[in-house]
Amino acid sequence: MQARAAEDLKKRMTDALVEAGLTYAGAAAFHTPRRLCLTVHGLLAESPLVREERKGPRVDAPEKAIEGFLRGAGLTRDQLEEREEKKGKVFFAVIEKPGRPAAEIVAEELEKIIRNFPWPKSMRWGAGSLRWVRPLHSILCILTDEEGARVVPMDIDGIVAGDTTEGHRFMAPGRFKVRSFEDYDAQLKRRFVVLDAAERADAIWQEATNQAFAAGLEVVEDKGLLAEVAGLVEWPVVLMGEIGADFLHLPPEVLQTSMKEHQKFFSVKNPKTGRIERFVTVANRETADNGATILAGNQKVLSARLSDAKFFWDNDLRIAKDAKMQPWRDHLAHVTFHAKLGSQAERIERIAALAAQLAPALSADAGLAEEAARIAKADLSSEMVYEFPELQGLMGRYYAEAAGFAPEIAAACEEHYSPLGPTDDVPTAPVSATVALADKLDTLTGFWAIDEKPTGSKDPFALRRAALGVIRILMQHGTKLAMTPVFTSCHDLSADTAADLLSFFHDRLKVHLRDEGIRHDVIDACLAMEGNDDLVALVARARALQAVLSTEDGENLVQGFKRANNILTKEEEKDGVAYEFGADPKFAEAAEETALFNALEAAKPKLDAANAAEDYAAAMETLATLRAPIDAFFEAVQVNTDNAVVRRNRLNLLSTIRSTVLKVADLTRIEA
Repeated sequence: MQARAAEDLKKRMTDALVEAGLTYAGAAAFHTPRRLCLTVHGLLAESPLVREERKGPRVDAPEKAIEGFLRGAGLTRDQLEEREEKKGKVFFAVIEKPGRPAAEIVAEELEKIIRNFPWPKSMRWGAGSLRWVRPLHSILCILTDEEGARVVPMDIDGIVAGDTTEGHRFMAPGRFKVRSFEDYDAQLKRRFVVLDAAERADAIWQEATNQAFAAGLEVVEDKGLLAEVAGLVEWPVVLMGEIGADFLHLPPEVLQTSMKEHQKFFSVKNPKTGRIERFVTVANRETADNGATILAGNQKVLSARLSDAKFFWDNDLRIAKDAKMQPWRDHLAHVTFHAKLGSQAERIERIAALAAQLAPALSADAGLAEEAARIAKADLSSEMVYEFPELQGLMGRYYAEAAGFAPEIAAACEEHYSPLGPTDDVPTAPVSATVALADKLDTLTGFWAIDEKPTGSKDPFALRRAALGVIRILMQHGTKLAMTPVFTSCHDLSADTAADLLSFFHDRLKVHLRDEGIRHDVIDACLAMEGNDDLVALVARARALQAVLSTEDGENLVQGFKRANNILTKEEEKDGVAYEFGADPKFAEAAEETALFNALEAAKPKLDAANAAEDYAAAMETLATLRAPIDAFFEAVQVNTDNAVVRRNRLNLLSTIRSTVLKVADLTRIEA
């Protein structure tokens, strides 16, 4: 909330100043746990004079119309000007708004912003009506120029603005006077407050890594935690502590998650073993004993937390080893996935059946994929995952290994949730990828079956993310898979519902390919072709078409095709017939006409072979060879000749061009 609040304060205040006519050279916002700061430099001393002219009614207009104009302009009749226009004399109002001092504008706008500040959470205290994230203690608001600093007069619910503030509440209590932002920043630092959050984060990371390096260890990087901790302190003091020997055998992820979630500690690992051995905490003050008391208290609390984690781990490990996780799998029969889609156990059976069906397409062992799907979500019933839901999947791998399952199955337990987002890794192991694909497809088809699709910006079941995950898995593995039969085999989807889901996939694919730099019209040209439910083939076609269109031959081929298609369409409409009966080369009169016949005849078997092999790059290259003979034909030959037989033959030749090109992509959808 702090960083967002700083940006909100900056944007709202600077926008309000500009709206009021006060321009500025630059602005910056800062935040600490106890203060929100905005500095604006190069601000005008006052807003400029504004002169506005308004045209009113004619001089001889009805009195009520003139009175209404006067009210709107805020003037009296004797202040109006009469000007000669084409249709007679017209009243004009000249309104001058004098400039206002900066202090007056700042006070007015800042009060509005404070009273209406967009905190996600806020509170009211005392008898006032003001709401703030925490009780607001003081407002420091000054304007500084060559003559010095002046307080901006302001009183908000009894909090009177001044030119004083406080430093660190424990290390430097008491108020001090401020003359400028530079003075404010420097004096705060002397009083143990680092104003810049980025500077605090850098100091924390530098000191933490130095202390870890001195002990032959390294800090586990966590940028989110670093930003959070930097927002919790004004004067960061880095302390490194020990983890009790009883807890060092816990999986590093368990230690890291427990310390991060409950204590905001950084994990420190041994680079040789990968084991988490120490922690780093950040205090908000220096102490006479150099943090020994703080560290001892933190270690005591940490031991209690890790004792819970150790208890969960030991219990879970026993169930995994002794019962092969079966009690957890049985428990999932009583856990509802969705009211209309049954329990988790029922869903797992569907995923297992689908995984066995999909396994050959991903070169995975069907038996292993089915077994992996049946145990992949067993850890959801474990005590560790109940306490730390973010460890689901990862703990499943540990437990599957302890239970003696095959390594491929253990890996699938962890990896089948991936990819969770556009930057997350795609599972590479065939069994893991198969279970991940089955999991996501069951989710998507299930929610389509019950008509719970994403609407607008709302996607409570993360179905867009699931569809993108399916696309990325198929692309990564080059898996050729007709999606429509898969959809209809899941949840007994109707043909219309399956078509709607395929359209949803196409929309996700468009976004994915646009991020890759492929034009939207190229994607549309490929989507119009048969077999567009094979996403891998669809992408291969789009990439090949994009590559051809980026060449001169490709661009000119599109122009030639469109010219042929436009002439043919116009003449077919005019004549009321379809010229689709095949052109005969014996009616060719020009050499260029014969050359085009020969080029099309030579291209046909190559295109058919390339399409059959789904070698779209070769198909596009073959199309590109038609560019020259098509160009030459249009330069040398008049299609609509007076000879009716020759004209009909040439129109049939244009139809051959169209049908040949449309075998590869619908170039009618390519923008000029």
